[in-house]
Amino acid sequence: MSDTLTKLTYQTFQQGKNYFGLAHKILSTRLMNLISPSQQQTKPLPTQLLLKVQQRLNNLLEVDWQDAEQGVYPTSLLFDNPWSDFFRYYPAMWLDLPQLWERANQKKYQEFSQNVDIEGYPSYYVQNFHHQTDGYLSDFSANLYDLQVEILFGGSADAMRRRILAPLKEGLKVFSDVSPRQTRILDVACGTGRTLKSIRAALSQASLYGTDLSPAYLRKAIELLSQIPGELPQLLQANAEELPYLDNYFHAVTSVFLFHELPPAVRQRVIEECFRVTKPGGVFIICDSIQMSDSPEMEPIMENFHETFHEPYYKNYTTDNLVERLEKAGFENITTQVHFMSKYLIARKPA
Repeated sequence: MSDTLTKLTYQTFQQGKNYFGLAHKILSTRLMNLISPSQQQTKPLPTQLLLKVQQRLNNLLEVDWQDAEQGVYPTSLLFDNPWSDFFRYYPAMWLDLPQLWERANQKKYQEFSQNVDIEGYPSYYVQNFHHQTDGYLSDFSANLYDLQVEILFGGSADAMRRRILAPLKEGLKVFSDVSPRQTRILDVACGTGRTLKSIRAALSQASLYGTDLSPAYLRKAIELLSQIPGELPQLLQANAEELPYLDNYFHAVTSVFLFHELPPAVRQRVIEECFRVTKPGGVFIICDSIQMSDSPEMEPIMENFHETFHEPYYKNYTTDNLVERLEKAGFENITTQVHFMSKYLIARKPA
């Protein structure tokens, strides 16, 4: 297949996912207003802002394509879609929506199934983030999560995750004397393993590690990662505030969509832990939500996100100075990027 045809196929593929996500949101919102009218008030988004959002999405997809074309990762990764999970879990997602709407309207933020053990977790984690059933603490939640996020972002979640790969590969160049198999990369709060899967595609021989607080999400990650070629990443259940690794152990550390779900003091402790386990000269990369400082024109969307979803620490996150936090921990040479609705911070530990 020619590059032009491949690019056109990719654009059509992504456009289809975007339209599907939009149709799902419209239909589910109308149904919610019939069955369980929401008491929450969100700001209507002006047409000009929606056009900016679409342009941001187009720019993201162009960068995604360019990185694949330049060999940062295989082109096949652009078409990686969990179709089996879609057909298996999309009906379950619809069946779960009435409970989600009821939970949101009743402001039940810490409601868990009887078989879910919530003992031993930090209080900030025992939440129904996004009003989702069982928060992050059940196999049911883990099975639906990737599909929910893909729909939320109009099919662009993986494209945003992949933006860490170019700076990751660039950051590892300082360790040119280290063999690929000796290169150790940690993904903090790895969830269902989607980021680790992308890293494996880009760095096929690296030794990969992942931590997460949720045993259910780690089980889902093992299910996903065991289906791809290469050594299975070493996954551990662990709190990012106390990473179970030696000082200066990893050549690179990544964290995707974690920090907006942490209280401010915990954000700092996690950054300091990431600094501790990163080798001198190593790179730390954060991917998370946009903030007011880099995307002030997106304020209505950030406000709506805070109002619509149960994200108790998000509003504080939008004005938090992550660069300052990274510098306080000891990181240097900090750069930032913005792609669509996500922000990236790339930091280096002094050699």
